[in-house]
Amino acid sequence: MMNYAIETHHLKKVYKDKIVVNDVNIHVKKGEIYGFVGPNGAGKSTLMKMLLNLVQANSGEIVIFGNKVIESDFEILKRIGSIIENPYFYEKLTARENLDLHCEYMGYHNKNHIKEVLECVGLLKDADKKISQYSLGMKQKLGIIQAIMEDPSLLLLDEPFNALDAESVDILRSILLQYKEQGKLIILT
Repeated sequence: MMNYAIETHHLKKVYKDKIVVNDVNIHVKKGEIYGFVGPNGAGKSTLMKMLLNLVQANSGEIVIFGNKVIESDFEILKRIGSIIENPYFYEKLTARENLDLHCEYMGYHNKNHIKEVLECVGLLKDADKKISQYSLGMKQKLGIIQAIMEDPSLLLLDEPFNALDAESVDILRSILLQYKEQGKLIILT
């Protein structure tokens, strides 16, 4: 029997009599980059929210790293980095302060890593600007940094290339390929 990082079995989600996710069965191994493709409204973001235990399925089951995802268990989130729909930050804080706060509530205490990841995506020179002064592309890059800060085993990235310039897309692509080579799973829309 194959060990998958993520499995879904007959996953279904209905909102107000509209089926948004219908009988989804996926089996994804570690060390893959897996994409959900479809038009707006196809259920890609909803499926990612279901994987994060933010939205409950009407039927079916999700298994991540061999553990069935249940409504009352959020332990698996410690191994997942994500951006779903849009990255959100405290606008009155700086990028560095936002990342520092994120590390605090995630229990991640390698403060030197903040400087490294900011430098990696070209935001170190803007690290002490308030988020309210950031462009949409800068916020997107900061969101990606936040998703990878704790070196998660699984990355869920909903349209991660949104608002990024060509250079930033190349940087992100390089980061994602490094993660794949390390045996981590990346799911993108």
